[in-house]
Amino acid sequence: MDFRYDSVTEDLRDRLLAFMDERVHPAETLFAEQYDHTAPWARLPVIDELKQDARERGLWNLFLPHHELGAGLTNLQYAPLAEITGRSPSLAPEALNCSAPDTGNMELLALVGTDVQRKRWLGPLLDGEIRSAFCMTEPDVASSDATNIATRIERDGDEYVVNGRKWWSSGALSPLCELLVVMGKTDPGASRHRQQSMILVPLDTPGVHVRRGMTLYGYDHGPHGGHAEIEFTDVRVPVDNLLGAEGDGFANAQARLGPGRIHHAMRLIGMAERAFDLMCARAHNRTPFGKPLAEQGVVREWIAEARVRIEQARLLVLKTAWLMDTVGNKGAHTEIQAIKIVTPSMAEWVIDKAIQTHGAGGVSQDFPLAELWAHARTLRFADGPDEVHRRSLARNELKRYR
Repeated sequence: MDFRYDSVTEDLRDRLLAFMDERVHPAETLFAEQYDHTAPWARLPVIDELKQDARERGLWNLFLPHHELGAGLTNLQYAPLAEITGRSPSLAPEALNCSAPDTGNMELLALVGTDVQRKRWLGPLLDGEIRSAFCMTEPDVASSDATNIATRIERDGDEYVVNGRKWWSSGALSPLCELLVVMGKTDPGASRHRQQSMILVPLDTPGVHVRRGMTLYGYDHGPHGGHAEIEFTDVRVPVDNLLGAEGDGFANAQARLGPGRIHHAMRLIGMAERAFDLMCARAHNRTPFGKPLAEQGVVREWIAEARVRIEQARLLVLKTAWLMDTVGNKGAHTEIQAIKIVTPSMAEWVIDKAIQTHGAGGVSQDFPLAELWAHARTLRFADGPDEVHRRSLARNELKRYR
């Protein structure tokens, strides 16, 4: 594997780094001010301004390899770009139209959507005109086992009827959200992995009730559409809204979550690098007990260990991206699971040490560290908890020794 960035990646990195320095990082203070003085879930003008600028700079839809409106990048080309956006996760990913859950939903529509579905939903999503939500996790079942999903999708003539309750449906509270991608059971009597299907539900369909927004360690992520609890009561949609075939829901979920996991992993590297920069700067600038923190042995140990952990995680992410490009997502399954385990814990550890170096300031709103930590800690659940991936990874490794 060649670790050098190719010319396409180098060009995009230069342009993206300039965008981050000139527009994104200076906008973080304005973002916080608008957030504090705007109604919950409202669109913030600063985000729309950044999106317009990013599009004019050709930094748009970088995540999608195969579509005329995508950038056509490989996973290996996209990895260092996603890492850069991770340095400002509240602004940069959405500014580039590369934020979850829309990226995963767009990938699904591109992969298994019909021409009609793509025209109605994929085009507007790629243009940034609308947003979407992914409705899989449920409050009443252990959703870490996707086969537990209890929401029912039952056929009635030329319609499907959806009944159930979801939560952590990210993006559903955005005023731009128009589409819900819903996973439920169409055939409880089928084999375990063929019971589920996915269906496209317009948010304004009768019977869809958005009950509340959830918070992550107190953060509501309102400007990005939040995380909603939604009830579906006799929700009727045409049979043509089925995404793929009946029984494909579990397979679709795995196809969607594979790229999603690596995108999260890439951004987590950037989050850890941002925390590392802040930690090193703070260590030089604070002087307790007669000498700078940078001269304290324990702080130097944290800095050395953080650098090692970041580099190890980055190398594994790049290897995974390369495998996804060369042997496909299925061939990279072990590595995808490995980075899902490694990167959130790595970022959580690095950010924690940066917080400790900042003292009381580290847990305040004056630095981005508290929100970065909450984000990293949450990603130990998103797209499957650590324990599920460890269980699956160990099972697959042991198969070779039977």
